[in-house]
Amino acid sequence: MNLTFLPFFAKAAVEALKTHPNVNASYNEESKEITYFDAEHLGIAVDTDQGLLSPVIHNAGDLSLAGLARAIADIAARARSGNLKPDELAGGTFTITNIGSQGALFDTPILVPPQAAMLGTGAIVKRPRVIRDDAGNESIGIRSVCYLPLTYDHRLIDGADAGRFLTTIKHRLEEGAFEADLGL
Repeated sequence: MNLTFLPFFAKAAVEALKTHPNVNASYNEESKEITYFDAEHLGIAVDTDQGLLSPVIHNAGDLSLAGLARAIADIAARARSGNLKPDELAGGTFTITNIGSQGALFDTPILVPPQAAMLGTGAIVKRPRVIRDDAGNESIGIRSVCYLPLTYDHRLIDGADAGRFLTTIKHRLEEGAFEADLGL
């Protein structure tokens, strides 16, 4: 299996959904009720010949990084070949769109109703950054960076909540520590 960056973003996102349950929620327009989900059902936007589909990896929060990588590869391949089951196109609680696969740095993802939020993953590019060493000295260095645009429903998530959610993802990605998930 070819391991890409997307499963790392997916793993960080489903872990963040557990910490920020208001992002793993939906709003019912008719009843005006909010539903908070106990499980993370991750939609993955897939570009197909028939247009964009968002098949769902149910219980994605229960999967390891390797399990997510396999599930993403499998569901994307079956979406492109037209072999999805009907239940794999329903029940998503949060969606990721990998706009970086097309070279885009960022965009504004459109929500998949009734989900509360959708995360974009921009292209990973090298950029100059200020680096601080343990002694507090600063220098300029080249680092790989990625923009993570988040679109969210303001009835459920305000800007501060969105910022905390994205910061949780950022910290998880920056800390790394995926070795155990990869069996290393």
